[in-house]
Amino acid sequence: MKQKHFINSHKGVTFLAVLLMMTWFNQWQNPTAWLYLALHGTYGWLWVLKGQLFPDKQWEPGCSIWYGLYIWAGLSLYWVTPYIITSTNYHAPAWLMGLSTSMYVLGVFLHFTADMQKFMGLRNKPGELITDGLMSKTRNINYFGELLIYLGFSMLAMHWFPILVIVLFMLVIWMPNMRKKDRSLSRYPGFAEYKKRTKLFIPFLY
Repeated sequence: MKQKHFINSHKGVTFLAVLLMMTWFNQWQNPTAWLYLALHGTYGWLWVLKGQLFPDKQWEPGCSIWYGLYIWAGLSLYWVTPYIITSTNYHAPAWLMGLSTSMYVLGVFLHFTADMQKFMGLRNKPGELITDGLMSKTRNINYFGELLIYLGFSMLAMHWFPILVIVLFMLVIWMPNMRKKDRSLSRYPGFAEYKKRTKLFIPFLY
């Protein structure tokens, strides 16, 4: 099996996992739980759809069942947010729900649009650097979009642990992948100049 099979299956069942928590803790009247279900649940389905329409090659390598279960266990850390919300009957303030939704929408736009641009660029102009559009100022704008998505989810619990999970993923997976990408792109003419005028991850900052 491939890594993407474990990743896609986990993201695809997130909606059901949150529904199960809402059922177990009887959270049908909790608007924060419903909002989390809507945001993270639909993101999981969108990810699966994205994998069908414009897949990311970095998740194509095969892996053992044990490594696949390791991937599942790691991704399950993201489920700590709905667990906190449903198990404590936490109700986020209205302003936080609005902010979280806005961050989610912006994050989905940046993440999915950048992945589509990369997919089409690699297909139509193989062997060329992608330096325009969303990639013109930030080399990993897709990861920044993903950060906004997960921050939108995690802030709804108003707890430090979900934020720690995001930081852990950034340090262990995201940043090494960004550095690896830079090393791979360094073989292309013009990359040095492109690197000088762009940020690695966060627009205008880093």
